[in-house]
Amino acid sequence: MTPDAALVLCRFLFYGSAIFLWGASAYICWIAPADVAAQVSRRLRHCFALSTLLIIGTTTSLLPLRAAAIGEGWADAFAPQTLSSVLTGTNVGQAWIAQACAAGLLIVSCLVTGRFRHGARATSAGLLLMSLTLSGHAAMHSGWLRMMHRLNDGVHLLSGGAWLGALVPIVVTLPLLRDSRYQKDARTALMRFSTAGHVAVALVITTGIINTALIVGSVPLDWQLEYQLLLSIKILIVFALIALAIGNRYLLVPRLARNPSLEPLKWATGAEIVLGFAVLGLVAVFGMLQPT
Repeated sequence: MTPDAALVLCRFLFYGSAIFLWGASAYICWIAPADVAAQVSRRLRHCFALSTLLIIGTTTSLLPLRAAAIGEGWADAFAPQTLSSVLTGTNVGQAWIAQACAAGLLIVSCLVTGRFRHGARATSAGLLLMSLTLSGHAAMHSGWLRMMHRLNDGVHLLSGGAWLGALVPIVVTLPLLRDSRYQKDARTALMRFSTAGHVAVALVITTGIINTALIVGSVPLDWQLEYQLLLSIKILIVFALIALAIGNRYLLVPRLARNPSLEPLKWATGAEIVLGFAVLGLVAVFGMLQPT
């Protein structure tokens, strides 16, 4: 495997883990009522543990992989001079320092007990996502435009991550609709998520349009450039995600009152998760490419 391919895989695992930790923890902490939150947290405890381990592993790996990709290959992955140059002389190095600090906070959050753990984990995961704005295309400008681009990119990551990351706990919440002990609270959680989801989708669309304008300067239709081709595919997938979300909210959820079957809603939410992974895979790739 080449350093570039390994870096893409590492970025994908980092994005997926950070988004799950952010969205799922935010859902448990701020969306779901206490009893439902406790059930969802218990059933996803292994996912939280695995994602935390992946954050630690990918954060540790990102700096040497960046050094190998920037340098002459694998030989530079652990070359002290190359590592030092990347760490102290590039935006990538600054972003890695911020990611390492946020990963440290994530580890500390694991020591917090009770429901406060989810708030601490959500905060550290949100900081992990915000650290991504310190490098890449968000750092291509200077002055106030760079700050605006980073802020916009941060809102894009947090809103999109809150939406996609909460889909897994939503799948766990759905069966609770059949349990008389949790039915009322499960409905409350789903309706709160739906309301928050409207805001998140609106922010994703708005910030996505702004990001495209800042990076490409126009509609990304020059498909001879790999960046614009992959960005166009990502936009199409996001529209498919939005269509599924609208179908879930206004077609499938109202049918539950007449038809108690949860299977259509489970399949539709599962499809959203799969499409979300596809978006993350594309971002992991085209985030390393030149846009024009």
